[in-house]
Amino acid sequence: MSGNLKGLRECHVKPNLLLIYEIKKQENELVLLRLDTHSELFKK
Repeated sequence: MSGNLKGLRECHVKPNLLLIYEIKKQENELVLLRLDTHSELFKK
């Protein structure tokens, strides 16, 4: 990912539904950040 989402990961839950998340290895945590459509996440 790039821009303000750099360092985060994405998972396609459905064809147009993405889950944005971060893995914090030091804390052994999975942080779920946002669930939204592709068009809403990446609109300019």
